[in-house]
Amino acid sequence: MIEIRWHGRGGQGSFTASRILGAAASVYGGINAMAFPSFGPERRGAPVLGFTKLSREPITDRSEILNPDYVIVLDESLWEEGVTLGLKEDTVIILNTQNARPYREKVSQRVVGADVTAVALEVTGLPMANLGMMGAFAAVEDTVALEAIHKAVLDAMKPSVAQKNIEVIQRVYHAVKEAL
Repeated sequence: MIEIRWHGRGGQGSFTASRILGAAASVYGGINAMAFPSFGPERRGAPVLGFTKLSREPITDRSEILNPDYVIVLDESLWEEGVTLGLKEDTVIILNTQNARPYREKVSQRVVGADVTAVALEVTGLPMANLGMMGAFAAVEDTVALEAIHKAVLDAMKPSVAQKNIEVIQRVYHAVKEAL
């Protein structure tokens, strides 16, 4: 099983991305998936978590992910908000940042950085990194194909909005692949 923990702020769409990635895996990838949020009455801007579980076997564990394989961080200001809790030695952290170097120095785990906000601003005019982070994930982990992610985004949004988000995902994917 692949377990992904998403860190975002209320209103950044971390659960939306978690859910769409799960749909991409299950509907278009033939992989069992479960996606769920962890938040209470938090306001916009408060730290929130999202979780995605992917497996070729049925998923029966519905608990929060404490020891993730991947941590996807939509906002680098959340680094001190529990991002590094429960990491395994081989956990990969995918961080929306202009400069991942300072974060790499703080942990022994692999930190993959991508300036997803800049790409989203350029393509959509909005600083929404959530869906672009799926492109970074697909560049690092090939369990969910990029084409499956594109199809799931098309299912979840109006075509005009989906196409712009697919462009963001594609650009981030290629930028991360080139940097690896």
